[in-house]
Amino acid sequence: MNNVQVLQNVEENFQTFRILDEKGEVVNQDAMPDVTDEQLQELMRRMVYTRIWDQRAISLNRQGRLGFYAPVAGQEATMIGTQYALDKQDWILPGYRDIPQLVFHGLPLYQAFLFSRGHVAGNRIPEDVNVLMPQIIIGAQIIQTAGVAMGLKRNGNTNVAITYTGDGGSSQGDFYEGMNFAGAFKSPAIFVVQNNRFAISTPVEKQTAAKTIAQKAVAAGINGIQVDGMDVLAVFAATQQARKDALDGTPTLIEALTYRYGPHTLAGDDPTRYRTKELDSEYQEKDPLVRFRLFLEGKKLWSEDMENEVIEQAKADVKEAISLADKEPKQKVSDFINNMFETLPSNLKEQLEEYTAKESK
Repeated sequence: MNNVQVLQNVEENFQTFRILDEKGEVVNQDAMPDVTDEQLQELMRRMVYTRIWDQRAISLNRQGRLGFYAPVAGQEATMIGTQYALDKQDWILPGYRDIPQLVFHGLPLYQAFLFSRGHVAGNRIPEDVNVLMPQIIIGAQIIQTAGVAMGLKRNGNTNVAITYTGDGGSSQGDFYEGMNFAGAFKSPAIFVVQNNRFAISTPVEKQTAAKTIAQKAVAAGINGIQVDGMDVLAVFAATQQARKDALDGTPTLIEALTYRYGPHTLAGDDPTRYRTKELDSEYQEKDPLVRFRLFLEGKKLWSEDMENEVIEQAKADVKEAISLADKEPKQKVSDFINNMFETLPSNLKEQLEEYTAKESK
């Protein structure tokens, strides 16, 4: 048995990729993406906008005006950095926390609120917006992404499909099946794992013996990278490269190391029961908005007035969006029946007639 060699310590090949440190200082100049000052400012605008919108959404939930909601504070750099690296015609297949990516890809904000309310109109995606609605089943969107990406390739499109899950999603069988399929068929797919350290309350150390999630790409024969998910420039650069590689025939798994500052969802989760104050404080020091703000201020590209303008715009947009959502007619069972098929099969036609008759009384 002494002559038997096994592959060990593959995780040593996966060092965390970053460009900015916690103080907003550039630590990897060679990796700086080719972006204009205006693009840098837009990245910051989107992160600030998302943080404010998240705060307002939490408030609306507590008022009973929103339903299911998964807070996003702390994860803005990963969400915004990945989406900003995409082409408008690329496809996004999200999990339930990934609403910001959908909105910045074109989904109207009021529809995101309707989705939160469980309203059927929240799933009626505009024809020119290449997204699917959030998947509630953990990890199920990963196999779907491999298939969508394969379809893009077969149709001759020069676009990619990107999906998101958390560290908990990497424990699902769908995670491995999707990556393996994409690798085998060279589907132009990007798999993003937002490793925020906890699958609801289960720490990542109890989910896997692997030192990184990124190394799980090796078995699928695809690229893997671990990136500082609270460094928007590193996330953006990694996604740009992943998109290029995907179009060249090699999918990529991106593990983004991040942290959610709030609860898993607003459905009763209490993070103080499984997270320490010390851990929370450690990641507050890594706040993606603070880090990028320091970087931009050092380049004279950001100011308090600019940030306040974004804050007021976000508040106004949320107010308008919730008003539009409030005006949406109350949904009926017949709306659900009509929502899936262009031409209804016979059994659904019968159900539609039955419920339409009941609703007319």
